[in-house]
Amino acid sequence: MKRFKEKSKSILELIELSGLMIISVATLVAFGFEVSSMFKAGVVTLADLLLMFIYLEILAMVTIYLDSGKLPVRIPLYIAIVALARYLILDMKNLETMRIIGIGGAIILIALAVLVIRYGHCKYSYENNEGINK
Repeated sequence: MKRFKEKSKSILELIELSGLMIISVATLVAFGFEVSSMFKAGVVTLADLLLMFIYLEILAMVTIYLDSGKLPVRIPLYIAIVALARYLILDMKNLETMRIIGIGGAIILIALAVLVIRYGHCKYSYENNEGINK
């Protein structure tokens, strides 16, 4: 039974690593397409830069996961904030007032969630990783 568990764990770790590599390669390809489109257009917009920040955050998230084996919850929240800000910037002229207020409210709620998570992590941190990976 112990050998089966070890074999299963190895297979799952290989699948996990493969998934992370696929995410990394796809992100790098998308980053390359974005840089290429900026060169073709001959202009760099704020929306382009924010999209590249999203790509960099995804790569940072993969790197942190590979280093620690843990996925920090805050990084996807940061990505969501940047994505919502990018959406606001791109479609500001076409958005209704209530939608703009809703998106702004969503950004504030996500930012508050980051603060709560950060506070909880500092105030009530696990000692010696107890409660993690059990």
